[in-house]
Amino acid sequence: MSGTALELHEVAFIREGKHLLEDIDLTVGRGEHWALIGPNGAGKSTLLNICGAVTFPSRGTASILGSRLGTIDLRDLRRSIGLVNPRHPLRSNLAARGIVLTGETGTIELVPRWEPGPEVADRADLLLKTMGVDPDLHWHTMSQGERGRALIARALMPQPSLLLLDEPSTGLDVAAREQMIRTIAELPVSHPELTTVMVTHHFEELPPSTTHAALLRHGRLVAAGPVEQTLTTDRVTECFEHPIEVVRRRGRWAAIAG
Repeated sequence: MSGTALELHEVAFIREGKHLLEDIDLTVGRGEHWALIGPNGAGKSTLLNICGAVTFPSRGTASILGSRLGTIDLRDLRRSIGLVNPRHPLRSNLAARGIVLTGETGTIELVPRWEPGPEVADRADLLLKTMGVDPDLHWHTMSQGERGRALIARALMPQPSLLLLDEPSTGLDVAAREQMIRTIAELPVSHPELTTVMVTHHFEELPPSTTHAALLRHGRLVAAGPVEQTLTTDRVTECFEHPIEVVRRRGRWAAIAG
């Protein structure tokens, strides 16, 4: 697999005079699996929104899946991007199958009078089975873990090339978090063409499939590149401005504050 999924050059984002991002240069290759890490307020979610064509940079250029923002139809581009947000703003009590089908229409609720064709329906059922979610579970009675896996299935529904995960383990207990990590770690096997970028604060949430990482502090990149070269004790200490020892055991990461 060759080519780039994301290419950001001198990207800045300014809101009400405050620089949330500054001088971001980042290249994500197709088929890579990135973690975006940094303290609260570092600009991680803002950067993820630019990668998802939700937000435009105030300055600089952002190319997503070969298309430069500002030069293409966003509706077509966004269909190639899956976004998983644990704060998904669903208000109705849809069943899991309906939730996943909204990924096909790109809506929060099911479109009135829309019916999926057999191929679309079969794909939704397969994704639910792959993610281990009962299709008859309803949103209001799902656990946070079940919601998270249903939202990953929803994001994969339109067969995106790029999957963005914004703190997918938010609100999960230890067992549910481990199940979520396992689900994400299996994506390169079930969807080998997929590129992923995941935002997290916590090193223990990184799936062993992570290939690259970027460290963000005060809206600027501290380091970015292959995960073993980026998540070092020195660089993480610099990023969080606090002594932190980084260790890796059996493919999983941990950070120990000094």
